[in-house]
Amino acid sequence: MTNVAVIYYSSQGNVHKLAVAAAAAAEKAGAEVRLRRTAELTTETVVPGNDQWNEAWERHLASVQDIEEATLDDLDWADAVLWGTPGRYGLPAASLKQFIDQTLPLHMRRGLVNKVMSSFTSTATLHGGQESTILALNNAFYHWGSIIVPPGVADPVQLAPTNGNPYGVSSVSRNEAGNVDDDNLSAVEYQARRTVEIAAALGRGLRAG
Repeated sequence: MTNVAVIYYSSQGNVHKLAVAAAAAAEKAGAEVRLRRTAELTTETVVPGNDQWNEAWERHLASVQDIEEATLDDLDWADAVLWGTPGRYGLPAASLKQFIDQTLPLHMRRGLVNKVMSSFTSTATLHGGQESTILALNNAFYHWGSIIVPPGVADPVQLAPTNGNPYGVSSVSRNEAGNVDDDNLSAVEYQARRTVEIAAALGRGLRAG
C-alpha cells in the first residue's frame, strides 16, 4: 500500500477544503493517508483592523484542533506528499515554510530522495501568484531529490473554467472564507489520484529493480 501524507497550512479554510478533498481521494485510490496541518506561528490576529479576516481565521483555527500537526515522522513515513498552502505574495505561507526548514535531518540522510511531491494552492484573486507559489514550493523538492508530479493538462477536469493551472490545483477565494469551487475540488481529487498512481508505480519499479 502507498503511504500518502497531505500536509497543508490554511488560514481561513480554503486550502483546508482542498486538503480534505485530496486526502479523501487518495484514500479512495487505495492509499494509507495522513492529513496533517502545519503549526500556527502566532496566537494573535495577524491583520490588524480587519475584523472580518481575523474572525474567519479564529473560527477556522478552532475548527481544526482535532487535526494533528505535521511532524518529520509523517514525511519519513510517506511515499508521496501532497502539499497545500495559501499564496503569500507569490510564496508559500510562513507556517509551511517553517516546517520545510525543519527537514534537514531527513534531507541529510537522503530520506526524501525519490518521494513523490505534488502541490496545490489558493489565493484571494485570479492573478494572486498561484503559479509562482507552487514553483517556489517546488524548489525544496528539487534539493531533496524528490519526484514532482503536477496535474498537468492530463484530464478534462483541468479544462473547467476555474481550473487550468498545470503546476497544481489553484483556487480563487475572492476573499471569502472556505470558498472553493466544485471544479477545484474535483481537480484536486484528480491530482491526488494521479499522485497515488505515480507513487505506486514508482514503488513497484524500485522494488523490481
